[in-house]
Amino acid sequence: MVDKDTTARADWIDQIERIRDGKDQAAFAELFAHFAPRVKAFLMKSGADATLAEECAQEVMATLWHKAHMFDAARASVATWIFTIARNRKIDLLRKQRRPEPEELTWGPEAEPDQEDTLVLQQESERLRQALADLPDAQRELIERAYFGDLSHSQIAEQTGLPLGTIKSRIRLALDRLRHEMK
Repeated sequence: MVDKDTTARADWIDQIERIRDGKDQAAFAELFAHFAPRVKAFLMKSGADATLAEECAQEVMATLWHKAHMFDAARASVATWIFTIARNRKIDLLRKQRRPEPEELTWGPEAEPDQEDTLVLQQESERLRQALADLPDAQRELIERAYFGDLSHSQIAEQTGLPLGTIKSRIRLALDRLRHEMK
């Protein structure tokens, strides 16, 4: 006596072969009716929302239609093959959601900056260098440690032995002078 599962497996294999050999729409409709809701449920149980599960199930069944020639009954059952496609498709869709495509990729070298912009930047940089040089030594040293040495006020206090309040006051006065000079 042949059991029901063995008969169903043979029927599913037969339908895959009918799709592969003749693009049999009736065979596809039977597979779709049986597997699409199961694939959707499988995906939802594994954490996909209903929309993603529905979209993925549709794509899995489209893959079945287009790649029926790739099915090998010696390697897997029809159900295993379909659910493997579903699992892989879900992983692909989740990756795509987590890593959106960039809107525009720029290739090649960046455009050269406008000559006028370059000149203005050079002039501002020179003004800043001069304004820093004009600061009292105590203020310039603290600005250099804080901004060029990337040190916190507390780290500067530890290194110099100056009170934290003094450091904050000198840096604030130096920044005010620099702002005034750069206007």
